[in-house]
Amino acid sequence: MADRLAGQRVLVMGLGRFGGGVGVARFAAEVGAEVTITDTAGEDALADALRAIEDLVEAGRVRLHLGGHDERDLLGQDRLIVNPAVSRPWAHPLVSAARARGVRRTTEIAMLIRRLRDRGTPIVGVTGTVGKSTTAAMIDHALGVLNAPHALGGNIGGSLLTRLDEIGPDTTVVLELSSAMLWWLGEALPGFSPNVAVVTALSPNHIDWHGSFDHYVASKQIILSGQHAGDAAVLAPDAEDWPTRPGVRRLDGSPRIPREMILPGAHNRRNAGLAVAALTALGFDERAAAEAVAGYPGLPHRLESLGSRGGVLCYNDSKSTTPGSVVIAVEAVCERAGGVHLIAGGADKGIDVSSIGALDVAGLYTIGQTGDAIADAAERAGRAAERCGTLEQAVRVASSRARPGEALLLSPGCASWDQFENYERRGEAFGRLVEQCLGPRDRS
Repeated sequence: MADRLAGQRVLVMGLGRFGGGVGVARFAAEVGAEVTITDTAGEDALADALRAIEDLVEAGRVRLHLGGHDERDLLGQDRLIVNPAVSRPWAHPLVSAARARGVRRTTEIAMLIRRLRDRGTPIVGVTGTVGKSTTAAMIDHALGVLNAPHALGGNIGGSLLTRLDEIGPDTTVVLELSSAMLWWLGEALPGFSPNVAVVTALSPNHIDWHGSFDHYVASKQIILSGQHAGDAAVLAPDAEDWPTRPGVRRLDGSPRIPREMILPGAHNRRNAGLAVAALTALGFDERAAAEAVAGYPGLPHRLESLGSRGGVLCYNDSKSTTPGSVVIAVEAVCERAGGVHLIAGGADKGIDVSSIGALDVAGLYTIGQTGDAIADAAERAGRAAERCGTLEQAVRVASSRARPGEALLLSPGCASWDQFENYERRGEAFGRLVEQCLGPRDRS
């Protein structure tokens, strides 16, 4: 059966850099739509994303209008597909012009959910400020361990639209949903909420997009607004007073989680409790669900366990780009290790990094533009620091000093762009260096 986009003319507003724009553009072109992409960024900034659709552009199936949005691009269009990163879309000139012209406005996530709903596919939606990526990934990992067909998508990156052929009515789809995605779902797909809604910890965030914390919370609450009797809402303490509709089961994150989780930290145990509650809402045995969640190794670059090597626990927390996140990482790893050898530092964003230097760790190895500032802070606190400069040197020195029962932790607390393209490249380099310096994972 032909997709509803076949033969339509669609304008993709915001190609972006995280895969959603690429996925929706490819999907629309492959089902027979005429696709134009507009983005405020130019070709250089979008180089990686453009390479992913180069074949479509060369074949004339996708046209590019980059370097700014122009209302003339709306002429003759049937649909405007907006990237959720576009701030305050209710007041954006191009979105407003589309509304005035009667051009239907939607998003990649709304298009995906509409098609999943048509198939009767069960959906678990996860939102919150902190922990939503990890909780969504925990649920998806556990579904695999429990031999249930599953797929993970949404704000965590990429697009499931191009994988629809793999998804059937027996597949459970887990979607990380940002506040912007949820606001758009309220506009483009009113009345929708997932079969199981999970809300993690909340705090003020993305006020630049929403304008106020109240608007941010109201957008998050859309995840519950369309649920039906028999659906489930798993609510962290920050959301325990949120209203749910009649007949919706209310659950918290209280299931007991084995202490021997792969991921360390009280915050990850809280995330795991929410994940287990969601799995029990789907009908899985609580004990089996808890065991499956406990085996989750972590998202890449987010306190990701690289295993034990020669008795030294290794963690890649390259996603850490603030001093506060370093403190959380060190506290979490200290639960498992007799001492932490911390590699920190990176691009200078003009923020105070002295709290990193004040940490009580077995060894501190500094890198990048902020390396000296961190080392200076450590020395003022009466602690030693090794000024390594590069990640390679830091891993080599730290590896030579770490002892069995201790941990080697990359948690930079700073951005990566002084020495790496992004935090992913930094984390990948760390993994290679750990392998070179400490060898393969220990056999369990």
